[in-house]
Amino acid sequence: MNWREVAMCRGEEPDLFFPIGAGTSGPTLIQTEEAKAVCARCPVRQQCLDWAVKVHPVDGIWGGTTESERRDLLRDPSASARLRV
Repeated sequence: MNWREVAMCRGEEPDLFFPIGAGTSGPTLIQTEEAKAVCARCPVRQQCLDWAVKVHPVDGIWGGTTESERRDLLRDPSASARLRV
């Protein structure tokens, strides 16, 4: 079975995982936190994150991480300890 078939995000509005705007405050931050909360409950979170890192760059929230957090992972693999993954 493909990991995407059991992902928690399948039952959510897709736009939730693609916050509009940049920054770490206001509506963008709220939307990002809401998307990450879905990811936190997901049984295939790690597979999702692995995929997003592998196909880099990819927009949006994947595996409970933002694009900038995944860039950090690519530069410094020890960053995963700081990402709640």
